[in-house]
Amino acid sequence: MLLVAVLLLVVVLGFAVARPFGLPEAVAAVPAAGVAVGAGLVPWRDAVGEARALGPTVGFLAAVLLLSYLAEVHGVFAYIGDVAARRSRGRPRRLLAAVFAAASLVTAVLSLDATVVLLTPVVFAAALRIRARPTPHVYACTHLANSASLLLPVSNLTNLLAFAASGLGFAAFAGLMAAPWLVVIGVEYLVLRRFFAADLGAGVDPAPSSATPAPRYALIVLAATLAGFALGQPLGVHPAFAAVAGAVALAVPLVRRLTFLSLVKAANPAFCAFVLGLGIVVLAVREHGLGRLVDALVPAAPTFLGLLAVAALAALLANVLNNLPATLVLLPAVQHSPGLLLAVLIGVDVGPNLTYVGSLATLLWRQILHARDAAPSARQFLRLGALTVPAALVAAVAALWAGLRLSGV
Repeated sequence: MLLVAVLLLVVVLGFAVARPFGLPEAVAAVPAAGVAVGAGLVPWRDAVGEARALGPTVGFLAAVLLLSYLAEVHGVFAYIGDVAARRSRGRPRRLLAAVFAAASLVTAVLSLDATVVLLTPVVFAAALRIRARPTPHVYACTHLANSASLLLPVSNLTNLLAFAASGLGFAAFAGLMAAPWLVVIGVEYLVLRRFFAADLGAGVDPAPSSATPAPRYALIVLAATLAGFALGQPLGVHPAFAAVAGAVALAVPLVRRLTFLSLVKAANPAFCAFVLGLGIVVLAVREHGLGRLVDALVPAAPTFLGLLAVAALAALLANVLNNLPATLVLLPAVQHSPGLLLAVLIGVDVGPNLTYVGSLATLLWRQILHARDAAPSARQFLRLGALTVPAALVAAVAALWAGLRLSGV
């Protein structure tokens, strides 16, 4: 039974990586989930229970994808790219710093998908605008889409899954992850600046002085939505409702420019179905052997070495299984300890920077660059990952360990 479950998972993940003929990931995941139930790998009751457990998280995913799309229509990302280009004053190193600030904030507030899908093309254009080499800046986007998603429960689908099982409040989660978030960004910046020193040292022309007007209404709505995330959770309001409210507020001024089909497409129901199908397939793998192995490997206490071991295991599984399945596999083993659970997030959020297959966001980033005839080098990606991931994991775990001791969690 385990062999069949693993085979189903391999087929689903292989299809998601290759996406033959451009077909969505759900084309493989939903039938695979049906096979898992039909073959008796997962009882129907358990499959329904898993879908119900994932439902609110998937609903939030659809809402935040829609929110990001509407922010793009309002010109938020074009404005960010314009500000970054002007603040750089024609200097690639200044542009890199601006991209780090922008990508870290966009990832934290609008999730990693917004950074990969919407910010990366803008950053690419901003680099060309000042005649800089785009490679360091677009690499910063993909690295920060993963590692800068540590801060908030809403920053990453993996965070939402863990947040639901953690028992922590929104503010407590953000408070514990703030220090790991900052140190990971710092490590990434130092390594990328040195790794791409030749590209960043190339002479360029000053950035144009023309400025894109700030989309004030959209920025106010996004700020209010973020406040809704934080203030609603203690009252029992799921973040999806705040995201939907923000999306409605952004949509109202655009009602004549939007179509129902464009809104549905932005919410990406096929990817949402993929997440649900994948959850059921991963449940089959866990219930038929992998769960016992993971339970045996996970330490019982959140000591520094225990946290580091869990983060390393999560990073390894993310690069073998992809970060979403890795999270689903590990959560039952660590949900008794908020510290170990947050260490899992460090592993599944930072670890995917090691290989292309670590996260679906990285695979999507690669497709975006291919479409612009700027395909990334696999060797360069792996070298950069080998330099950033171990250092970032150790630094983030140390910051988390210190935060847990100070807070008494």
